[in-house]
Formats: sequence, structure tokens, C-alpha cells
Amino acid sequence: MRSNRYHAALFWLAIATAVTALLPIAVGSLVTTLDAGMAFNDWPTSDGQGMLSYPWLRSAGDKFVEHGHRLAGMLIGCMSIVFAASVWLLESRRWVRWCALGVLLAVIVQGLLGGGRVLADERLYAMFHGALAAAVFAFMSSMALVLSRTWIDPPPLASASGPTNATPTSVRVLTVATPIVILVQYSLGGLVRHLGRALYEHVGTAMVVLVVVAATVIAVSRTRCGWLRRPAYLMGLVALAQVLLGGGAWLTKYGFAPLGYVAVQRTLMQTVVRTSHTVVGMLLLMTSVILLIRVLRIASTQRTVPRPIEIPISPLTAGLKGAS
Repeated sequence: MRSNRYHAALFWLAIATAVTALLPIAVGSLVTTLDAGMAFNDWPTSDGQGMLSYPWLRSAGDKFVEHGHRLAGMLIGCMSIVFAASVWLLESRRWVRWCALGVLLAVIVQGLLGGGRVLADERLYAMFHGALAAAVFAFMSSMALVLSRTWIDPPPLASASGPTNATPTSVRVLTVATPIVILVQYSLGGLVRHLGRALYEHVGTAMVVLVVVAATVIAVSRTRCGWLRRPAYLMGLVALAQVLLGGGAWLTKYGFAPLGYVAVQRTLMQTVVRTSHTVVGMLLLMTSVILLIRVLRIASTQRTVPRPIEIPISPLTAGLKGAS
């Protein structure tokens, strides 16, 4: 039975779905780092065997990693089915129900794209597969937000005159621009990882992202709204971590001649740093999207405190008041 009230079960199911999505994301990033995307030439089977019948635990190397990615993809597919069905049955807001189905459709498309990458042996598909994974993860996390209790009754912004829904223009512009530049940066990173192109463009855009994120954090911090400040501060911290991981990815992949550091391929350090750089990039996009949606939510609510109505005093009323 549908209800328009807050459903804690749906909220936590949305959280669980987004967290589960991190598993195929992390393993998929590891597949790219190890260049194990073509460990099998067939799909959806693995060396002619079914998803669950393949002896995964007895395999090793690239096949172990790639089949693990496929199993993780199957897991998030099952979670998405449960999530979409639960939201459709219990949630009263029609647009939220359709968004939940959109999550399931996005996961299906993501799986088909991954399979197409194998069947066509096309690295460009792998790049799109990775970029879509970042977008789907942000979508899933946004669903947890719209199913939360605070979404139903968001806090107003604070101003000198009291609560208001009038977000500053700078906040609106920056929160829209931030996920756009992050997505561009992430796509350039995909070109580097999958096609070996746009390395210096990727590095240069990273500086742009850092400046835009810093400006957004500063602008949001002036709103006096904790509901906006928290994701903004988190986004800033994730951006700093991403820059550090980017430097580490450069060192472990290309080395640093002035210090005599020589990069050795497929070392544990290189694998961990490069994979983490990709995953944290997705987290950065997700936090920027969450911040944007929160800004839009506050702007959409009419929370401005009404001003007292001033009744004009007529000359007759003023005369009677003076006589009394």
C-alpha cells in the first residue's frame, strides 16, 4: 500500500543499493588497471560456462578479476530489481517511482555496454562503460537523498532577516557548474586509462576542477545552512584526496626522473593507487550532484517567512486615534 510518508526501509534500501554499486565499480576499475577486460572472449558466458557455474574461486589472474566483476554486476542487478520493485509498491510520488525504474534501466544498459565491450573487443566501449558507471552511481545516491526524511522537510537557508529559500546566485551557478566540469575531467581520465590519450588535458582540467570546487565550498559555507555545508565540505575533502591520488597515479605509472624514481608496472602500489584514483573520482562526482540537488530542493520550497501586512491608516482613523 502506497503512502506519502517517509519510509525508513526504502531509504536504507537505497543506501544499500548505492553501497553495493561500489563493488562492481571498484572491481571494474581494477579490471581496467590490470588491463584484464578481455580475459574472456565471450559474454554473458565465461569460457562457455554460465555466470554461476564458472569455477571462479579456482581461477586466477585476469580471469579471476574479470569474472569477479561480472558477478558483482549481477549482484547490483539483483539489488536494483528489489529496489525498483519496493519503491514502486510503497512510494506515493510518481516521479520517484519512475526514477527507481530508471535506476534499474541504467544498470541494465550498463551491463549490456560491458558485454558489448567484450564481444566487440572495443576499448572505446570500455571508456563509455566507465563513464556511465560514475553517472549511475550518482543517480543511485541521489535516490537515497530523495527518499530521506530531510528531503520531505528540508531546512531553510538562514539570513539576517530570517529563514528564506532565496539561494545566492553564486551558489546556484557554481553548484551547476561543478558536476559538469567534474564529469568532463572524469571523461578525460577515461581517455587516459582506456585509450592512452589526453594525459595533459586531464592534468590541466584537474586544476580547473580544484578551483571550481574551492569556489563552490566557499560560496556554500556562507549560506549558514548545514544541510548544504556538509556535502560541500565533504566534496572539498574528496577533491583534495583525488588530487593526491592523481599525483600518486602519475608517479606509479610514469615515474619521476628528477628523483630517480622508476615506475614498475603492475606493482601492488600502482594497482591500488590507480584504482583508487578512479573510484574516488566517482565519489567526487556523486558529492557534487548531491550538493546540486540539495540546492535545487531548497530553492523549490516556499520557506520565506511572510512579512506583516501593513494596513494604511486613513485620516478619519488617525483622527479617532488622536481623540482617544
